Amino acid sequence: MMRSCPTVEVDDDEYAKLIRRMNHPRVVIDNDACDNATVIRVDSINQHGILLEVVQILTDLNLVIRKAYISSDGSWFMDVFNVTDIDGNKVRDKGIISYIQKSLGPDACFFPKLRNSVDIMPSKELTFIEMTGADRPGLLSEICAVLANRNCNVVKAELWTHNTRVAAVVHVTDEVTGRAVEDPDRLIAIKELLCNVLRGDQDSRTARTMVSMGHTHTERRLHQMMFNDRDYEGTDVPGEGDDDNKSRPQVAVLDCFEKDYSVVILRSKDRPKLLFDTVCTLTDMEYVVFHGTVDTGDEEAYQEYYIRHVDGHPISSEAERQRVIKCLEAAIERRATEGLELVLRTQDRLGLLSDITRIFRENGLTIRRAEISTEGGKALDTFYLSEMSGNPVEAKMVDSICRELGQMVVRVKQNRPLSSKPSEEGSASSFLFGNLFKASIQSLRLVGSYS
Repeated sequence: MMRSCPTVEVDDDEYAKLIRRMNHPRVVIDNDACDNATVIRVDSINQHGILLEVVQILTDLNLVIRKAYISSDGSWFMDVFNVTDIDGNKVRDKGIISYIQKSLGPDACFFPKLRNSVDIMPSKELTFIEMTGADRPGLLSEICAVLANRNCNVVKAELWTHNTRVAAVVHVTDEVTGRAVEDPDRLIAIKELLCNVLRGDQDSRTARTMVSMGHTHTERRLHQMMFNDRDYEGTDVPGEGDDDNKSRPQVAVLDCFEKDYSVVILRSKDRPKLLFDTVCTLTDMEYVVFHGTVDTGDEEAYQEYYIRHVDGHPISSEAERQRVIKCLEAAIERRATEGLELVLRTQDRLGLLSDITRIFRENGLTIRRAEISTEGGKALDTFYLSEMSGNPVEAKMVDSICRELGQMVVRVKQNRPLSSKPSEEGSASSFLFGNLFKASIQSLRLVGSYS
């Protein structure tokens, strides 16, 4: 008599670990293959979101991705990145190289089970406050005033604005204990006050505030918050001939019937973290990048992706096509660097951020983007400012601001949009849209041969 074997149930995590042990991720870091960049090649089993995870790790190390070749058909993916440090040099720091190998290699924690949109880790040291609402001059000043009045010290914060909307992630501690704010009644009161500030007098959409003890990947979360707030809707298109129109990203989404893909082409001003922003948006919109190339020049970046939705289908309607275009344009524009860049460094104290932002407001300046951090008792803050009308800050206003802020000012820079000469504008459009299919298919074959 034959006995039946007992059924052994294996959960998804254990199955993923087994597959991973059979197909170890491989990372090769080569400083000899390219004259002016370090080449990083990552091979692994293919799972949705891995491309973003790899790009996120490289971006978090402040590495600049100069070129990229992406191929992930079937069950395996291979990505090649040409990267440098922020100074344009090859990556030779042994600590950074070791971190990349551990983070992306066989011991990487994200390959068996991908982190979702938010990394949640309980924290007893910080309270995390997420906010979205209508943007207006002086908003950050009001937010900081509320937190200071509630005896909360801002340890770290990042704020983005786009298309009249604002999103911010703020990390705070209790003024007395220096630890996370845990009193539920106090947190509810802070949340309600911040919602009132964000709502303003004329906000037609709902302001949202969330308080948690978890840790989020701030930039990924900001993209998601603004996407959920539909900041991509109703963007005003500058008039023909407007200088701003020349600096806006150019996005095209076309059909590639030969391979049953949708082809996404992006051309924009190059800047740090550009690849992260576009890949993050495609991933959160549940599109899979099967092949792609990225190439950056002196000032411009070219990105090309062959995508399908996670259900396996390419983009199937004009409405979906336009939504992808608008969302990618918004993803590139959110991290705006135009305007006055002001970097401040000083001894940290309660209410410091409230005082700084009050000075901006009293001088008629609005904050387009902000990065706030503290380390070793020192505050290091970066602000991107413009006049309330949106115009660049005049020189006499810059002098007035610097006098009020005193020795804490360590850098002042006027960032202007990338402008194309009129004679170049036609050729730029021709480069992007003319004979696109031939260039796209050639790139697809290039990626295949590279792998």
